[in-house]
Amino acid sequence: MKHLLYAAAGLAALAFAPTGAKAQDASWGCQILLCAASQTPSWHGVPYCVPPMKKLISAMAKPGFDWPICHEAKAGEPGREEYEECPAGFKVGYTESGNHDDFNRDREPNRCVQTMNRCENRAEFEARYGDEDENERAGITVRSSTGNSAALTAKRSTGCTVQISTPRPRRTNDWYFDIPNDKGVKERFWFNLRT
Repeated sequence: MKHLLYAAAGLAALAFAPTGAKAQDASWGCQILLCAASQTPSWHGVPYCVPPMKKLISAMAKPGFDWPICHEAKAGEPGREEYEECPAGFKVGYTESGNHDDFNRDREPNRCVQTMNRCENRAEFEARYGDEDENERAGITVRSSTGNSAALTAKRSTGCTVQISTPRPRRTNDWYFDIPNDKGVKERFWFNLRT
């Protein structure tokens, strides 16, 4: 929490260098950067931040949008990562066999995939993936690793080696700024642009 306060204080000092300057006098890019760095509460809970952030969201929908930059802070444009990391034991990717994700291969993979031997610990496998209705609700597919492209149920699969594919968790805060602190080390601040 302290590092956030130091980063915000350092950013404010850079953005509002002239004596007596106020937050509302900052450039739009610096207003956005300050608001995006607000964590507790997020920019949604800071009355000063709502107008510049809503202005940003509106501007992003227009053709020719250029991200407003706070040059004093040397943070540049934000990055975006839509997905969290996959759970332990899973890797980011697509299922090996063809499925509905094939048309999205030019985008960031939206699945977490694990190949496992369901026979090694059948009780654990059944507890996690044995309920077909729950798998369907959660978007989980169980496929044979032999290349069978049809989704298999845990109970009907005859082979031991199967591929489990689950939806990759989405980030709540999917945008970030890497803001240099007073020592020049960049710190990452996550935020979202939902109203």
